[in-house]
Amino acid sequence: MSGGDPRWLSDEVVGLVTMHGKEEVIGPVLQAGAGLSVFRVEGVDTDAFGTFSREIERPGSALDAARAKVAAGFAAQPQARIMVASEGGFGPHPAIPLLPIADELILLVDRVTGLEMTGRDVGPETNFAHRRVSDTGLALDFARTCGFPEHGVLVLGVRGEAPAPDLFCEKTLADETQLAAAVAAAVSLCGGAFLETDMRAHRNPTRRQAIRRAAQDLVRRLASPCPACQRPGFDRVRRIPGRPCSDCGAPTEMALSWVYGCQGCGLQETRQAPGDPWADPGSCPSCNP
Repeated sequence: MSGGDPRWLSDEVVGLVTMHGKEEVIGPVLQAGAGLSVFRVEGVDTDAFGTFSREIERPGSALDAARAKVAAGFAAQPQARIMVASEGGFGPHPAIPLLPIADELILLVDRVTGLEMTGRDVGPETNFAHRRVSDTGLALDFARTCGFPEHGVLVLGVRGEAPAPDLFCEKTLADETQLAAAVAAAVSLCGGAFLETDMRAHRNPTRRQAIRRAAQDLVRRLASPCPACQRPGFDRVRRIPGRPCSDCGAPTEMALSWVYGCQGCGLQETRQAPGDPWADPGSCPSCNP
């Protein structure tokens, strides 16, 4: 493995496991940043690993799902050396419940060297939203705020306040006429309709941008070699708090340093956190008890 050059696998052909057009986003990033040519693996039903519409629940974590997709890709293309898959998760911010957050993960596996590398993008740049409605007017208002029809919207049945895709599920809505008809059908059947942004990549331009950023993070990690063994992916593994307050000098929860680690040889190094070595007094528990 070549240290510092993300193109150490240059000219390799990479399989991408997707049903929803992710090759259009991930392919150009891996080609430009790492010299990898991406093709979509045919014949793998990625919905089997979980659907955003809840018909099939995702077992395990996003990484578990990405690994399962990669394994299915290798099974479908046994001659391939490298396989890539991505998985996203959406929900309330852990500290700010009313703020939605997106967590996008992309996984690359090289089965010749045993390398498993991830890239991630986590942040509030998402249009993820949902609402229970009982009439088409409210449904159309919600859909417009989500960017429909450029951004897709799902219409599901309901049991009480909870979504019930087993009762009704429509996710191929192209315009407001189709949306209104689907909502009317769900209300007639269930007494209400559960609307949610369609988070599938081909129906959500905002999510595609997050997938692109995760792919760029993957390229960055491929270009970060271990100082000892040169394995790619020498990156942050643990944050050490304690940056001193600029006013009183007391330790705060802001990062004082980061521990960087290697998946291969296990080397770890502690490096000072970048930026101002002093914390803003606003984050100091002594100045703001």
